Amino acid sequence: MTRKIDFQNIPRPLVMGILNVTPDSFSDGGRFSHFDNALKQVELMLQQGADIIDIGGESTRPGAQAVNVDQELERVIPIIEAIKSRLDCAVSLDTNKAQVMQAGIDVGVDLINDVCGLEGEGVLKVIANSNVPVCIMHMQGSPRTMQSNPIYNDLMLDITQYFANRIAECEALGIDKKRIVIDPGFGFGKTLAHNYQLLAELEKFKQLECSILIGLSRKSMIGNLLDIPVDKRLVGSIAAVTLALNNGADIVRVHDVEETKQAVRIFNAMRYGVEND
Repeated sequence: MTRKIDFQNIPRPLVMGILNVTPDSFSDGGRFSHFDNALKQVELMLQQGADIIDIGGESTRPGAQAVNVDQELERVIPIIEAIKSRLDCAVSLDTNKAQVMQAGIDVGVDLINDVCGLEGEGVLKVIANSNVPVCIMHMQGSPRTMQSNPIYNDLMLDITQYFANRIAECEALGIDKKRIVIDPGFGFGKTLAHNYQLLAELEKFKQLECSILIGLSRKSMIGNLLDIPVDKRLVGSIAAVTLALNNGADIVRVHDVEETKQAVRIFNAMRYGVEND
């Protein structure tokens, strides 16, 4: 029986484990592009306490090249089918393509995670014709161009208005707001200063009345500030995740599940009391 998550009502923070089944991930470098390795990694993350597994078949790192639909389907659908048939696991599909979303919905994904904010051709129709929750991420530009020169009139106001507009468009098509999760998009069309302002003021997005997902694990906002490579960013990632939790994050998307789960338990003990951990 697959665990079900009410994404509108998240009483305690959830840990989303990242599974990149791509050969060019900025962090994993293709380690899990082989089916057996991918499945073992899912099993490990579940043992470590992951609440959701987020599967992506296309890299969205700065400067990333797009892959075609067939390539992405070949990467993600077999592993999703295997997970759903063998494990008690909520699965998120990280994609911005309508055909890939539909294929994922057909094999039982629990969440669609779209870094392009449902702006792709045919995407809104697919979501409207399903009951699957969706995460809308903010990104200025595209993965290839987003870090060239990101500029905002008012960072928090601009992103809040973007979400308000996207939510209104969804509701106009019959997509219940209760199905919508928002992600401010750390590192996606933001300068270093933008990212830390987002982290400091994250709670402002609560006015939108949607659950908040954040992904800042091992990102350049940590590496550039501390001047350290990807494989040395664990401590910085945990610090940033903990601050995000304190400022209203409901779901944290991470590579290092075991360590993040420990941080979440510390946060829960502080926020809710040790007897309610």
